[in-house]
Amino acid sequence: MFRSASDNIGSLITFTLRKDRVRIPLWLIGIIFFTILIPLALDDMFPTQDERDVMAETLANPAVTAMVGPGDIENYTIGAMTTHNMLLFTAVVVGLMSILLVIRHTRTEEEDGLSELLLALPVGRLANLNATLFVLTVTNIVLALVSGFSLYALGLESMDLEGSLLYGVALGSTGLFFTGVAAVFAQVSESSRGATGLSIAVLLLAYFIRAIGDVSNETISLFSPLGLVTQTKAYSANEWWPVLFLVGFSALLFLLANYLNAIRDWGAAFLHARAGRTHATRFLQSPIGLFFRTQRTAFISWAISMLVLGISYGSVMGDLESFFQGNELLEQMLIAEEGYSLTEQFIPALMLVMGILATVPPIMAMNKLIGEEKKNRIESILAAPVSRGKLLASNLIIAAFNGFVMISLSGIGLWLAAEAVMEDSFSFGTIYGASLVFYPAMLVMIGAALFLIGVAPRFTGLIWVYVVFSFITNYLGGLLDLPEWIEKLSPFGHIPALPVEKMEWTPIVLLISVAAILIILGFIGYRKRDIEG
Repeated sequence: MFRSASDNIGSLITFTLRKDRVRIPLWLIGIIFFTILIPLALDDMFPTQDERDVMAETLANPAVTAMVGPGDIENYTIGAMTTHNMLLFTAVVVGLMSILLVIRHTRTEEEDGLSELLLALPVGRLANLNATLFVLTVTNIVLALVSGFSLYALGLESMDLEGSLLYGVALGSTGLFFTGVAAVFAQVSESSRGATGLSIAVLLLAYFIRAIGDVSNETISLFSPLGLVTQTKAYSANEWWPVLFLVGFSALLFLLANYLNAIRDWGAAFLHARAGRTHATRFLQSPIGLFFRTQRTAFISWAISMLVLGISYGSVMGDLESFFQGNELLEQMLIAEEGYSLTEQFIPALMLVMGILATVPPIMAMNKLIGEEKKNRIESILAAPVSRGKLLASNLIIAAFNGFVMISLSGIGLWLAAEAVMEDSFSFGTIYGASLVFYPAMLVMIGAALFLIGVAPRFTGLIWVYVVFSFITNYLGGLLDLPEWIEKLSPFGHIPALPVEKMEWTPIVLLISVAAILIILGFIGYRKRDIEG
């Protein structure tokens, strides 16, 4: 008796929802809460239209446009301000959520052999993939509707029902698009690591293309899904056609993922790793060599991305002075220190964004150890003459090196682009120092990840909550009018804003000390606890 390729999909949908009964609600609550919080904070900070108009003039420059996209500067209401400042960043988070959830239920389960157990039951070949797509589709629809109606329920003057629903649907359609992207790469790549890396690379590429297009040629932005998101112009023009394009492209990606899943062998992929050496090198025979080899592709991809990010931000620095020239109001507002140019005052904000983004790959590298442990691969390494301390130290060295390279490349990229577009550019030492000063904060984050691995391995995901918290409190702290002590709860809140502020070594030494304490405690915990098996 033959069974359909999607037999018993309903049972798998229920099973998928049960596995993510905590994870999906947490994602939705976090995104929706953040979405509602921003317009309330903006309304409190800018209660009059005159104040909002001044802010609009301040933000109408190439650097801000490259970071957050274009805004309706001529009609800068609370709604338009919310869309301008937050829609793009929130869409990136929604895209990341969809990627991680899809890969978790497709390629990761197939790689771990769990999908093979499901296929032994009376289920169709495509059932698991389509169950995942269905769950993510419903998740993004719920996100769109709850976000939209919640924004409208705030009752703010400029936030009407159509604009609110469009804002929410823009987020949901972004999630659908990257659900499709992740589903396709889950078929193309032979590992969950590769599928995740390729999917996130598309997300970053979409951001870069949009940034270049928004600054130079708007047509270029239309080739980016994130560029389409910013073209919705929620709360102003309320354009729905970009959402229709995103939904249409998502449907095509869903179909492509199903086709690729149907024609490939189970456990196989279309991108195969090349054959390795017959005999391993001495470096590969060590724990540090083994872990670096398994992370090499992700390391190179992130390194290129951080370099390109620095170049994209640096490429707009030549236009800032001309934009503010002659505008006495804006010059009075933005010059915080006598003798510092407006361009110099944008550097700390750019470096903060790049510093937090550069923290992501080293944390992923550090958490690679707990991922291998959950897959029961660590025991085979420890069975050789390798101590737990050496194993953990090897991963720490890779993570610390990873972070140093990422923050260095972002600063180098910014300097190279600024050198090309500015008549009187900054010295390499100025830019590189302003980027490298974030490295101690990154070490604290790496140390926190190691501490969780050693002491509380079930809660290693909390480090990502801390990263998001750091971004919100430090990048959006002024916008949300947060007290300074909250910003100081993040290591990034202690970094001096070079080159505008003077270099202070006391917080740097304290951050390095905190990182060292976390690392030591993590080593002690890792040596004492049981290895999951």
